[in-house]
Amino acid sequence: MNSYSIKHQNSRTMNTNHQPGFPSGYCPPGSAIDDCQPEQEHHTNVMKSFLYTILAFLALCLVSYIASAQPQLPAQQPQPPAQQPGPTQSTQAVRPAQQPAPPDSARSKPLSLAEALSLAQQNNRDIKIAGLDIERMHQERVVARSLSLPAAGIGAQASHYFSLPVTFGFGNNGTADKVAYGRYGGKDQLSATLWVTQSLYNPAAKPTQHRSEKNEQQSRQLLRDQQVQISAEVRQTYLQVLVLGERIRLQKESLSRNQKALQDARSLLAQGRALRVDTLRAFTSVKNLEPDLLRLSYSIEVGLLRLKTLAGIDSLQEIVLSDSLTLPTAGVLPSEEEVYAEAVKNRPDLQAMALQPGIDDQQVLIAAAARRPSVSLVGQYQVQTQARSFDYFNAYYPSTPFVGAQVALPLFSGNANQAKIREAKIARLQSVTRYDNAKEQLRAEVRQSVANILEATSRIRTRITVKETASLSYDITQYRYANGVASRLELTDAELALTTAQSNYLEAVYDYISARIQLDRTLGQ
Repeated sequence: MNSYSIKHQNSRTMNTNHQPGFPSGYCPPGSAIDDCQPEQEHHTNVMKSFLYTILAFLALCLVSYIASAQPQLPAQQPQPPAQQPGPTQSTQAVRPAQQPAPPDSARSKPLSLAEALSLAQQNNRDIKIAGLDIERMHQERVVARSLSLPAAGIGAQASHYFSLPVTFGFGNNGTADKVAYGRYGGKDQLSATLWVTQSLYNPAAKPTQHRSEKNEQQSRQLLRDQQVQISAEVRQTYLQVLVLGERIRLQKESLSRNQKALQDARSLLAQGRALRVDTLRAFTSVKNLEPDLLRLSYSIEVGLLRLKTLAGIDSLQEIVLSDSLTLPTAGVLPSEEEVYAEAVKNRPDLQAMALQPGIDDQQVLIAAAARRPSVSLVGQYQVQTQARSFDYFNAYYPSTPFVGAQVALPLFSGNANQAKIREAKIARLQSVTRYDNAKEQLRAEVRQSVANILEATSRIRTRITVKETASLSYDITQYRYANGVASRLELTDAELALTTAQSNYLEAVYDYISARIQLDRTLGQ
């Protein structure tokens, strides 16, 4: 027996030996896989070791996450703005508005201004959308924090080869010009991998976290701004409906006076004491007032529908405004400088704009971080096997664990990084300019709001005197007309003057309350 036969026989009887110069598990061409297996290991112990290793890695990831986690405050919704004096708080009542009765008054829901404001803060869709932005920004913070936390994953792969895998460098078919190769192993291969990475240095992690924090703060300010805007719109719409109801009342009173004048004119015409032109003039006045009543009624329906939309009430639900149109108490009006200073301090939209340059600063740092190196710690545990005829239960499962460090340094990106840095700096300049422009526009808005209140206050004093004078003039003219001293034309002019005076007073009250609402909105209240 030659030396090769002896060595081959020993390799079959002693599994601890292997051919020198070749790795463990190497099989010469033509050898069976069972003839060159290493020392037997118990399959159950290998699987237990694999499972214990997976559990150890998962425990390491959990400990790392707990150690790196920062306490998170729950996302709190900003409190709705305090209710401002509206049409319900008064010292001088105009008169309750007579609204047209709804189709089904038994099913109508009374709605006060306070209830409308409360429902709007709870159910308004625009406010809900702004609230969801806060939650979205909160999740963005979670994503930003993940840049500093470890990442782990598990992968597996199974393959079936129709021919044995090729390995170059082994075999006896090589020549001077060609590299030898051989086919070894099994046709069925299986591998499972557990990998873990931990960032040691990521220049974009901190700026990304700071940017997400500022974005969340900005979203909270935008929610407050939306609440202020919706509150002002609810108060303005509620006021408009009350004023329309009051206009209908005044229109009905004017219509009643003109109808009575038409009856008197017809009676006098029948007695021969009046001209036909007086009857025609009275008839024309009555017919001119009737379309206005219809227009005002439709305007009330539209206003109520808009109010239900703002308050989040079902459009099919009939509502009746329970408050009346009243004149708020005239408090001390602050100066323009005081109003401006308070507006800059409290307006949520300006606060949101003031945060934008800081967000842009972090964006500049993020863009600059793309030019810096990053360092990560990596680890992997891999188990692989080869078998025949899918007999994986009767196969070896050697493992290949390793740990290491990974460094990445960008060299050239086609000038994209420099362009992103310049873009972020330009965006910051835009934010600063936009904020300065908003403050200048605020000065004009403050002056306009204060001027509107002063003008409406002065106009109310004048309209009160004019309304009282017109009412007294109409009473005197009506008395004189009843005694045959005044003409029908004088009575018509007196009635028109009274109607105009009442409408002008109502308009002055509306303008004053609207100016107050606009001032509150300017102040961010």
